[in-house]
Amino acid sequence: MEIILCLHNIRSTYNVGAILRTAEGLGIREVICSGYTPSNLNPNLLPHLADKIENQIAKTALGAEKLVPIRWTDDLRKLLKRYKEDGWQIIGLENRIDDDRKYTLGSPILLSRLRDKAVLILGEEIQGIDRELYDDVDLFVEIPMVGKKESFNVSVAAGIALYALKTAF
Repeated sequence: MEIILCLHNIRSTYNVGAILRTAEGLGIREVICSGYTPSNLNPNLLPHLADKIENQIAKTALGAEKLVPIRWTDDLRKLLKRYKEDGWQIIGLENRIDDDRKYTLGSPILLSRLRDKAVLILGEEIQGIDRELYDDVDLFVEIPMVGKKESFNVSVAAGIALYALKTAF
């Protein structure tokens, strides 16, 4: 499966760096940053702030930030629409939602619905994916939880979901 990863409204530079490292290791085609996700590519940042963010991300990315293609978008919905028109499936990593489009990672029914090109959206660490993006999502995937906690750290969840999707075919 070919995957583009979208980081929308991720707060922590360290989570972004860890996700970039995982994305590079799993051969993710591209990472898109949007919303308030920290990125030195954000054209609205002053140069000294962009440098500070770049250094913080590099602490956990350990060079992956130079190896995986990364881009910034001010209009994620427009970009997702373009990907959809080009045949990409839009997948949201989400839990705690009641939606007919939600499937558990690894379930046979999910496997039957996956296509070979997907954009995986990761949302804000606490609130999840911005509700305004829900209409753009073809299906949601959730990681089954057996403990008492409701979710994983976003960088850990990214690793689990990316690995499961990459090995689904």
